[in-house]
Amino acid sequence: MRQWMLRITAYADRLLEDLDDLDWPESIKEMQRNWIGRSEGAELDFVVINGNGKEEEKRITVYTTRPDTIFGATYLVLAPEHPFLSSLVSEAQSKHVEEYREHAFRKSDLERTELQKEKTGVFTGCYAKNPANGQAVPIWVADYVLGSYGTGAIMAVPAHDTRDFEFAMKYTIPISWVVRPDDSDCGNFVKPYSGEGSMINSSCSESGLDINALPSKEAASRVIQWLEKSGNGKKKVNYKLRDWLFARQRYWGEPIPVIFLDDTGEGIPVPETELPLTLPELDDFTPTGTGEPPLAKADSWVITKDPLSGKPARRETNTMPQWAGSCWYYLRFMDPKNSSALVDKAQEQYWGPVDVYVGGAEHAVLHLLYARFWHKVLYDIDAVSTKEPFKCVINQGIILGEVQYTACKDDEGNLISADSVDELAEYKQERIPEEKVMKSGDLFVLKDNPNIRLIARAHKMSKSRGNVINPDDVVLEYGADSLRLYEMFMGPLRDSKTWNTSGIDGVHRFLARSWRLVVGSASPTGSYPDGTITVDEKPSIEQLRSLHRCIDKVTEEIEGTRFNTGISAMMEFINAAYKVSCSDFPSVLKK
Repeated sequence: MRQWMLRITAYADRLLEDLDDLDWPESIKEMQRNWIGRSEGAELDFVVINGNGKEEEKRITVYTTRPDTIFGATYLVLAPEHPFLSSLVSEAQSKHVEEYREHAFRKSDLERTELQKEKTGVFTGCYAKNPANGQAVPIWVADYVLGSYGTGAIMAVPAHDTRDFEFAMKYTIPISWVVRPDDSDCGNFVKPYSGEGSMINSSCSESGLDINALPSKEAASRVIQWLEKSGNGKKKVNYKLRDWLFARQRYWGEPIPVIFLDDTGEGIPVPETELPLTLPELDDFTPTGTGEPPLAKADSWVITKDPLSGKPARRETNTMPQWAGSCWYYLRFMDPKNSSALVDKAQEQYWGPVDVYVGGAEHAVLHLLYARFWHKVLYDIDAVSTKEPFKCVINQGIILGEVQYTACKDDEGNLISADSVDELAEYKQERIPEEKVMKSGDLFVLKDNPNIRLIARAHKMSKSRGNVINPDDVVLEYGADSLRLYEMFMGPLRDSKTWNTSGIDGVHRFLARSWRLVVGSASPTGSYPDGTITVDEKPSIEQLRSLHRCIDKVTEEIEGTRFNTGISAMMEFINAAYKVSCSDFPSVLKK
């Protein structure tokens, strides 16, 4: 199957380095760092030893982030999908290895790398030579090594890696301690030591490598120098990030503007004058049954000619994923009606980059990372003027349902105070209506029996819990302004908040008081429907101070996205204003 990939790995370092310049939540930046997964280490070559004990020309290359522990490598592990595996397996082990591989291929990468799962593997019947000390080490196949990371092979150092240690203990593979913690002795292998320290048991006269007594970092540097000088390896930077699969075998999606010549199979971009390429009308979107995407059914669209040579050609029938549109929508918002360019340069320079992006943390390693990559490509071709699309990212909290109160009962139906309950699962639980609950300090108890403490908990709104608040109902009862103001007043934007209907009552009263004070006191008849105020009185100095303190506070809180405290400042101002003669107050606002 033909697939299209975008080389996001070519931007890995820039995506990583430029995170430091962004005003984003540290948790989001850390998620992207982990997703990119940059690690520095070394690639080492282990020469394969045949059944007669002689060295072969074939070498197994492994990647390690701890080259300092090379003397502690007592076995190698290949991923089940490693390309060399079949050629390494001995005849006696062939059946066992093949059965193990088939079983491993039925697991996901997450299942294979789960830290808590029991480690399994099969000996290949083959050995390799440790380049540092010349020892023959067995080659195993195990599913906790992935073919998609590094080289698909590792040198296992059981004394200093948890997974390798568990594997070695299970299959009685030798363990060699080569790093001594700075504050202790070597230990007795009850558990591995994965930290840094001083090197021990790390010298070989035949190879000429001696790193004994060196600190781990210095030893790693010395090993890399030795590897490169001896031709046994080199320094290497690796990434967990993989190139972006950018093709889908479905009808809906942007068509990929490429044609393939019938005679040579050469891929040729569609001329820019023919862009944008649009999907053909298609009544049947079902799979073709031939392995080709549904677009292959549109013969009149697929069969075409090369615009330059006139040679027969076929259009690409894969389509782009949904990310093709969601990675750059913000640019079109700046210049939505431009039919001749992605975005006008002057408009982009005026509006870009996006000042504030409000969205959930679930976008951290997909949309936000892809949009950054897309934007950097556009920057490289001079389509945008900035390196990053979003200056500031804010993760908004969710609004939880109203607090639900629960009482615990034993098997006989007697109520039990929550502070006497050890395991909630052992007790029956009963919902208690709010009118039967009262607050006692920071706790909630039954009104009829204050000795019974209740469990008070707010949950994410869901139909199954029956705690969904319909905003349409709130608007009908209180008005849209009350709903909007209450949502901002509930708490900090970034925090999750609990809905409380009595809270919106208070906000609704605040708006009514504000209207009565400002409009009602200015009008002899009691109201001005359009809010217009016409007064001639001059405000006092103290009235002006009160007003401008409020303006300053609200401005500061809005800019800091602390809307709740800004609204509190307005409430304080209205309360203070009520202490002033209502006939004088409108002049304060007018000025």
